[in-house]
Amino acid sequence: MDYSSLMMNRRSCRQFLNHTISPEAVEAILKAALLAPSSRNRHTTRFVVADSQELLMRLADAKESGAAFLRHAPLAVVIADNPLLNDCWVEDGSIAAFAMQCQAHDLGVASCWVQIRERYLSDGTKSEDVVKGIVGLEEADRVLCIIAFGIPAHDAPPHDEESLKWENVVLR
Repeated sequence: MDYSSLMMNRRSCRQFLNHTISPEAVEAILKAALLAPSSRNRHTTRFVVADSQELLMRLADAKESGAAFLRHAPLAVVIADNPLLNDCWVEDGSIAAFAMQCQAHDLGVASCWVQIRERYLSDGTKSEDVVKGIVGLEEADRVLCIIAFGIPAHDAPPHDEESLKWENVVLR
């Protein structure tokens, strides 16, 4: 698949079939994260793989809304880093997350980003503190997001080229 086609056809997916993802596909997705560009080539971003139903159920409750679909995903990857080691941790983690999503799409695996950084439960608890407790990250670590992966339950239409917001592009 060429890159233009990948970008037009990759869509977020929150409904997955009850199928596991092959170990080869999981490895390819993680390899894409490890190959992603990193500020000053530091590669400090960490990836915690969650594939047990019990862990996915707990992660689905880590924020007030927008994470419930993790309950039905066969795989999720928590993306975290230590900002004391890397001041560009948000950027590096975002690039790695997108690299994983592109690789997954190329393999026929759907994905969806779950924002964790700067999200809270209704009682004011930071979602990233909840995730760190669930997956055993260190206190200094920050959690950017969780990417859910699975075989899509339905096909999504490609992006509509007419809806591209060209007004957001400024030529000088």
